[in-house]
Amino acid sequence: MNWLNSEAFTLFGQRIIWSDMVGNVFGLVALTLGWRRSVWTWPVQFLAGLVLFGAFFGHLTGSAGKQVVVMLVAVFGWWQWQRGKQGGADGHIAVRFATWRERGAMIAAAAAGTVAVALLFEAFPTLSWDPWPDAYIFVGTVVAMYAQARGMVEFWFAWLLVDLVGVPLNFANGYAFSGFVYVLYGALVLWGMRDWWLRTRTAPALEGAPA
Repeated sequence: MNWLNSEAFTLFGQRIIWSDMVGNVFGLVALTLGWRRSVWTWPVQFLAGLVLFGAFFGHLTGSAGKQVVVMLVAVFGWWQWQRGKQGGADGHIAVRFATWRERGAMIAAAAAGTVAVALLFEAFPTLSWDPWPDAYIFVGTVVAMYAQARGMVEFWFAWLLVDLVGVPLNFANGYAFSGFVYVLYGALVLWGMRDWWLRTRTAPALEGAPA
């Protein structure tokens, strides 16, 4: 699958790589479907991970391994949304705010996971070109996908935090299309956050959930 790592075209002086473009287009579609609370967001996220795995496998072991984790979380998300899609009045998954305990657990997991993954990347330099930011984006993505799988509005906040580092990092490392797409992610995240936030006002309140 070497063609995935070849140049598709040049945009504003930046080389656009096929794998970068195809994988991130799927990611953009998946985020849009997530906003609409369509269960098909998860197969699309899985497909995006599969494309990027094919591009990285054999020469960027760390990046390929990260896509395996993303695909596993996508399978978990599909399972969660299939189970909970009748929870909403419209036949889709019901959305809610996380409890304070859930928020604390996700923040702790994100912090500990980022440190652990960054140290792993530093111990094995071939796994990542920029260990700490790369670990932050990877762990943040997994946490965001987990929150999405549980129907938590905090999913959108997690994506915003990933975007803050992802945009400059992708441009700096030559993945221009990822950088452009992450800017679009930011706009979709804000719209999706507003939509899910408003839906929590009409959903039944969860006992113990923060207002």
